[in-house]
Amino acid sequence: MNMIKIKFARFYNKSLQLHFKEGRPAAWLFLLSLLIYIMASHKIAKNGPADEIELSVAQALFDLENNVNDLKKELKPLQISSAKEVETGNGKKAIVIFVPVPQLKAFHKIQQRLTRELEKKFSDRHVVFVAQRRIMAKPTRTSRAKQMRPRSRTLTSVHEKLLEDLVYPTEITGKRTRVQADQKRIIKVFLDAKDSTSLEYKLDTFCAVYRRLTGKEVVFEFPAHHAE
Repeated sequence: MNMIKIKFARFYNKSLQLHFKEGRPAAWLFLLSLLIYIMASHKIAKNGPADEIELSVAQALFDLENNVNDLKKELKPLQISSAKEVETGNGKKAIVIFVPVPQLKAFHKIQQRLTRELEKKFSDRHVVFVAQRRIMAKPTRTSRAKQMRPRSRTLTSVHEKLLEDLVYPTEITGKRTRVQADQKRIIKVFLDAKDSTSLEYKLDTFCAVYRRLTGKEVVFEFPAHHAE
């Protein structure tokens, strides 16, 4: 409860600074901020309490839902599972937004526009969307699990899907794993060359996010940038 109070206090203080400039009464502002805070928090489908980053993303989505007409209808039923910041190097960060798997296709319909709008709001950070997938441990002889493990819940499948999520809507045209002299494995992922202009600025972010979420090294390239 104390953490919730602290988060709301931070949210309220930011609103207070903004609305005082417009000469709005503090009591009115408090009620408005509380209402917005509660409504924005409904954009998060999470069992535990949301952290500051998640609340910031939820607030941004709520703002877009209410202020951008061509996103309103599509955004209204959508929620995020969680969000986190990832260091991408050179003092920069990215925001990784996890969405429920059943809602992934709905997010994809508006993802390009939504990403642009969110990166305006979080102007110092890149924004990426990935599905919240769960990995099931491989059954052992002594395990009591009677249900077969779906392939979609294997580590390999989840990591492959993560690559697809990161670069969406760009298609992955090929993959190759190289083993260096020190036995370190690097995954090379080749992307559709037609998207190089719009996506190249974000490749380092994709690498950093994939490394953070999987512990694996990956390099993204476009066919025109490598020799077969």
